[in-house]
Amino acid sequence: MGHDHSHTHADLESESGVKYCDSTSDSKPMESFHNRELVLDEEILSKAKEIADLISKSSEVEIYKQAEVKIQSHERIQTLIKTIKRKQKEAVAFEHFKNPSKVQQIEAEIEELQQELDSFPLVQQFQQTQQDINYLLQLIINVVADRLSNQLQVLVGADSNLPPTNCSDET
Repeated sequence: MGHDHSHTHADLESESGVKYCDSTSDSKPMESFHNRELVLDEEILSKAKEIADLISKSSEVEIYKQAEVKIQSHERIQTLIKTIKRKQKEAVAFEHFKNPSKVQQIEAEIEELQQELDSFPLVQQFQQTQQDINYLLQLIINVVADRLSNQLQVLVGADSNLPPTNCSDET
């Protein structure tokens, strides 16, 4: 749908290359940035590093590190991991040579090896702590996003009171 305004739309670019969107003569130009141009506040970075330090000292990370050391020194687990990696490379090679029956055979072997690997309680503990750490990180991301959303009073989806992100967003 078109819109009926008595003004013109123009993309303006400053000498520094920053784009402005000018839709009315009395509105302030809107500066736009790319993520790579964003300058992070040192205090924010410092707090992020504090959070990372707290996470690295958590019981989940300690359990993960202990399991990782035990896995590294467990001969059968290491043999299984190396064999699985080798067979995955073989499967890729046979895919390249268009040999689907050999690929199927190797994939079945990989599945058996993976099942044996997954049967070790040590591997299960390691995988569980990976999931726990990922959950913790996701929880932190969600807390930050929710807090920002509440403080900025931004609702999910488009908000008609927000200025356009670029000139083509205007209605």
